[in-house]
Amino acid sequence: MSQNEQRKNRIQGSRKGRLCGPQSLLLGRLNVAPSDTPFQLPAPRNLKVHLYNAQQALSWEPVSLNNDTRLVVYQVQYKYSTSSTWYDVNRKDSRVDCTNLTGTECNFTANSLSEGFPRHFNITLRLRAKLGDLVSAWVKAPWFEHYRNATIGPPEDIWVTPEEGSLIISFSSPFDVPASVAFFWYYVYYWEKGGSKQVTHRFRSNFITLNDLKPLRVYCFQLKAELFLAKENISRPGHLSNISCSETTVDASTKLQQVILISMGTFLLLSVLVGACLFLVLKYRGLVKYWFHSAPSIPSQIEEYLKDPAQPILDALDKDSSPKDDAWDSVSIVSFPENKQEDILQNTLNQSTDPSHQPVEGGP
Repeated sequence: MSQNEQRKNRIQGSRKGRLCGPQSLLLGRLNVAPSDTPFQLPAPRNLKVHLYNAQQALSWEPVSLNNDTRLVVYQVQYKYSTSSTWYDVNRKDSRVDCTNLTGTECNFTANSLSEGFPRHFNITLRLRAKLGDLVSAWVKAPWFEHYRNATIGPPEDIWVTPEEGSLIISFSSPFDVPASVAFFWYYVYYWEKGGSKQVTHRFRSNFITLNDLKPLRVYCFQLKAELFLAKENISRPGHLSNISCSETTVDASTKLQQVILISMGTFLLLSVLVGACLFLVLKYRGLVKYWFHSAPSIPSQIEEYLKDPAQPILDALDKDSSPKDDAWDSVSIVSFPENKQEDILQNTLNQSTDPSHQPVEGGP
C-alpha cells in the first residue's frame, strides 16, 4: 500500500470517530501508555499543545539525569483519534522530523494547507525520551482539532486610508482556511476619540468603509476575526487588534471655505487689536507721554553746587557764564506829546520828498 493510501485510510478512520467538543490543551495528569517493556528513563512531563492561528507545536519539560551527562533525545508520534496505529512525526507526513529531537519542542506548523496535519481532524500525540538503548514510558498529550481548539488572533496587515468623512480599512485574515470547510467573519469597533464605541455588522470581505464620519476628526478602531466552521455551524471568536487611530479629511471646496474663514477671522482679529490700541493711546495719551517723556536734567552749575554746597551759587553762575552769552542790545525809547509827534512825522515826510536831499548820480 502506498504512503498516500495509508494517509487516506488514517484520515477516513479519524473522520468516523471525530469527537464533538473541545478539550483543554494543557496536560493536567500524565497518561502513560501501558507496555510490557521495562523503562529505565523518567518520562517527560508537562506536555502542552500550542495552537495559535496556523501554528502547531508540542512542548514539554526536559528529562534530567543526575549520574549521566549524555544527551537525551525525544521521539514524537501521532495518530488519528479512532486509529490504533501510531506514526512518527517525520518529514514524509508532516514536513518536520521529531523522531530524535534534542530540544523540548516539536513545531509541526505547516507552510500551506496541503501540508501537515489536517486542521479539521482529531489528532493525538505521544512522546518519550531516549538515551542510547534506554527509553522512557510514552506520555500522551490531549487530543486536539485545530479549528476547534486554536486561539484565533486578530486580523493582520491592517491599513487605513482616510477619505472625506470616511475611513477605508483593509487587512488580511489571521491565517488561510479552505473555503469549503471554514471562513472568517469580521467586526470593526470604532469611535470618535473621546466618544462612545460603536460596532459594525459582521462582514466577510477584507476591507470595509466606515461612512458618515465627521470631517477632520480623529477616529480610533479595532478589528476582530471570528472563525466559522460551515459544516458544524460552530464559530470561534478571535482577539481584538491593537487600537489604531486616523483623522478624516475634507474635500477641496470645504478646504477653500476654511481658508477663507481663517483669513477673515485673522483680519478681523488684527483690526480689533489695532482699534483697541488706538483707543487706549487716545484715552491715556497723557499717561503715555509721561511714560515716554525723558526726565529733565539738572544744569551742571546746580549739580556742582549740590556736590559742594559751600560754593556760592551766584558766583558759580557768573564764573561759568561767558561774555558772548551775556551780550545785551541797548534800546532807547523817546516819547513826545501827540501834537508834536504829528509835526515831527510831517517834517520827516517833507525831507524824504525834497530833491535836494536826493542822491546825485555821476558826481561833480
